[in-house]
Amino acid sequence: MRLTGTGAGDNIRGMSRESEILVIGAGIGGLTLALALHARGLPCRLFEAAPEFQPLGVGINMLPHAIRELSALGLQSGLGAYGVEAREFAYFNRHGQAVFAEPCGRFAGYEHPHFSIHRADLHKVLLDAVRERLGPDAVRLGHCCVGVEQDAEGVTARFDGVEPAAGSIAIAADGFHSAVRRQFHPSEGAPHFGGINMWRGVTRRKPFLTGASVTRVGTVARGKMVIYPIRQFADGTQLINWNTEQPRADHKPNDWATPGRIEDFIEPFADWRFDWLDVPALIADAEFILEYPMVDRQPIGRWTFGRVTLLGDAAHPMYPRGGNGGAQAILDAEALARLLDGFDDPKAALQAYEDERLAPTSEIVLTNRDQPPDYIIETVEALTGGERFERIDDVIDPAELAAISDRYKDIAGYSVGTAKR
Repeated sequence: MRLTGTGAGDNIRGMSRESEILVIGAGIGGLTLALALHARGLPCRLFEAAPEFQPLGVGINMLPHAIRELSALGLQSGLGAYGVEAREFAYFNRHGQAVFAEPCGRFAGYEHPHFSIHRADLHKVLLDAVRERLGPDAVRLGHCCVGVEQDAEGVTARFDGVEPAAGSIAIAADGFHSAVRRQFHPSEGAPHFGGINMWRGVTRRKPFLTGASVTRVGTVARGKMVIYPIRQFADGTQLINWNTEQPRADHKPNDWATPGRIEDFIEPFADWRFDWLDVPALIADAEFILEYPMVDRQPIGRWTFGRVTLLGDAAHPMYPRGGNGGAQAILDAEALARLLDGFDDPKAALQAYEDERLAPTSEIVLTNRDQPPDYIIETVEALTGGERFERIDDVIDPAELAAISDRYKDIAGYSVGTAKR
């Protein structure tokens, strides 16, 4: 799908609307794809179901392999203006005892930083860049996709209540509840629920630990939390993102906007007053609390159907662990744009994209269920029976804990050597 001409702008102006790439969904993956396509002179339009963009969600970790791609699109300084550059991963047991710590991002030798950032801020940086580079009308709001059709010449995307759109190919970046995925996998069924519920919130307070620590505390069976800063304020305070995981036999539908109640989850954390953080106070002072089930979908064996393919959560919805949901969508976008630029036949490019990305992301989906990074704490919990210890070195060789972390980095594609490619 190579284009010729004097520059990206000339290419875009010279192509008919039917030659445009249709990107369905303007979340992290869809917006990144639009920027990556534009950088290669490949015209596209985005269609978003929401009638307007609102600052929803909580925090997200953008690891160096994701920042590598966003930096190539000229976004690193914008992300740095909003987020907190993380310095370390820190692991603690439920008694607040340090289990393991290691530097992260540039402090661990990566070329690119690790940013902990509010999801709304990340989305704003991406959306502003799309509107600036592709034009203010590049994203069509209020376009809820209900399905796609295709023939030998192109695709047509159908929307609820508005006119359809025609293009050369369609990329379904329409999220966890993707209508396009459902069209091609109609018998897939309900999401996979692993018996864990989450409550998430943000709290403004003074920094803790290094002021840039991505912190994991406890285990799912007895209560687990992930806590890290996502905004820095001029008065020295920070906006702290936190989430909890607890076993549950049932769950509500997975809607990020479902309000949560403290009384439904506080019990395991009621006495978590450590010398480095008062967790009950952190929860009590939250600006808001959201409830969300830990759900994903079983990996599927096919994303690409002729002129249509899946991307991001539509392709590989995974547990929100290890900072990999958004990161893998960004890596999808880079791979897809690169391959579309490198192939004369767009259908061959879509198939090459599936061949490159399906197997690695499927492995991450399965690993996030059983051995995410906080498996480090689970390991120590099993060895100590959940009791306090005198010295972690008497419990386990820290090198074994480092090996768990390194194994996850290898699977997720952000070991130091891989992230520098």
